[in-house]
Amino acid sequence: MTNEMKAAVTYGKQNLKIERVPVPEIKDNEVLIKVKACGICGTDPHIYNGHFPAPMPLIQGHEFAGEVVKVGSNVTSVAIGDRVTADINISCGNCYYCRTGQKLFCENITQLGVHVNGAFAEYVKAPENNVYILPEGMSWAEGAYIEPLACVIRGQERASVSMGDTVAIIGAGPMGLAHALMAKLNGATKVIISEMNQARLQKARDLGVDVVIDASEMDPVQEVLNQTDGRGADVVFEVVGAIPTYQQALNLVRKGGTLVAYGAAPADQAMQIKPFDIFSKELTIVGSYAGTYGTWVKAIELISSKRFNPHNIFSKTVALDQLEDGIVEADKNKDTIKLLVTVAD
Repeated sequence: MTNEMKAAVTYGKQNLKIERVPVPEIKDNEVLIKVKACGICGTDPHIYNGHFPAPMPLIQGHEFAGEVVKVGSNVTSVAIGDRVTADINISCGNCYYCRTGQKLFCENITQLGVHVNGAFAEYVKAPENNVYILPEGMSWAEGAYIEPLACVIRGQERASVSMGDTVAIIGAGPMGLAHALMAKLNGATKVIISEMNQARLQKARDLGVDVVIDASEMDPVQEVLNQTDGRGADVVFEVVGAIPTYQQALNLVRKGGTLVAYGAAPADQAMQIKPFDIFSKELTIVGSYAGTYGTWVKAIELISSKRFNPHNIFSKTVALDQLEDGIVEADKNKDTIKLLVTVAD
């Protein structure tokens, strides 16, 4: 192995270069992974466009799978040659949140591909404690989808989706579609999805979503009320991340229902809300930020058992050299649902 690798380095707003950089040096508790595949997350265009705070220069990419090529002297649970993925959330283990089982709120958290260098490169390093070995037979593409599916599982758990529920989802992008499939697995009897893009609407139909609402032609609120005898949905997921759709979500959820804030709205935007509605309707409003302990294991099991097929979500594959074009396409072309970057054979 040489001391240099190919990597996509983001230097600032819309300034990304494919270049040779040093291979990461690992510590005693870390492993070095040769990246095989890495998905483009919705966060990646935000970082590329300067809309998400991240240190620069940065190698982005956090939905990945690859092969272990080097291990630190203290590593015992992972070996060279293992096929792995990694939890991107690196916590300190010592702060209040870590010690109360809430590592996502760690006061010193760093995330691969967001705060420290990630996997849009030939090699990435990760702490041993964050590494998960892939089951035999799992493809690199499937391994690269473990991270986003772990996030979706977290959202489903936060919502407590259960048998008999009617679930409404705003947005039929990669996460919205995954939530639709997971809601079905959790026993929802009716899944409703609202979207404006025709390709995504068709994809929802192809995946068997019960009710597909073309929001460019129909009022989603009225359609959901029509489907629920005027009550509204038991659980509503906002997966767009926009103020108008968050306002809409509040009108979709029934009395006593649950609204999940899943879409990442701009941090500097606010919306009006009537506290009396939350009070009088006994609404439950929860946020869901990322995958965490437990959801990674469940994601691996779901994909490995073929209960969840990531290839239902992927729509296109690009090479690392074409990453910038892929990020722009993921941001601008809503006909493209989910992009996978191939890094090595």
